[in-house]
Amino acid sequence: MFVTPAYAEETPASGQTPAAAAPAEGQVHTEEAPAQGEVHTETGVAHDAGHGGGVFPPFDQSTYASQLLWLVLTFGLFYILMQKVIVPRVGGILENRHDRIAQDLDEAGRLKSEADAAIETYERELSAAKAKAGQIATTARDNAKAKADAERAAVEAELAGKVAAAEARIADIKAKAFAEVDTIAVDTVGSIVEQLIGTKATAADIKAAVSGVAGKQGA
Repeated sequence: MFVTPAYAEETPASGQTPAAAAPAEGQVHTEEAPAQGEVHTETGVAHDAGHGGGVFPPFDQSTYASQLLWLVLTFGLFYILMQKVIVPRVGGILENRHDRIAQDLDEAGRLKSEADAAIETYERELSAAKAKAGQIATTARDNAKAKADAERAAVEAELAGKVAAAEARIADIKAKAFAEVDTIAVDTVGSIVEQLIGTKATAADIKAAVSGVAGKQGA
């Protein structure tokens, strides 16, 4: 039989009989007035005069069995609560957090892959742009060189034409000058001969003489 603290309090003090503890049937219980100078207090707990005020209930050997029973019941309820409510809820929270972390890692991996692909595309487009720019620069340089060569050729051709025209004019002027020189020489020689010998030489003889002298000077 398990003894509770309330039952222990209701148990009569040592040395008293049940008849003395409780009034007989049909008798009226009267509470005696306390003696003069005494204060009457009711605590509801039996006092053990031999132990100086009673024993603390948790240390009372008569309640060990009930304390162990309540300890087992409390531990069992706590264990069931942990197993059925707290542990599944904590496990669910951890699983959700694990899933969220896994999703975040997957998202980070996907974003990293997209960033790598974007960087690769940018580098490829940059290389193509550099190659195209180099090709455009080469084409422009070749076109400029070809245009400069064409302009130089046109200028050289124009200068050659002008030089040829100038040479032709010079040759024409020289020929005219030589023709006039021959005429002047023939006239001059005819006048000199006529003054020297008193007779006028024929034009054919004068031209022959002048041509012979001109040929010797040219040689």
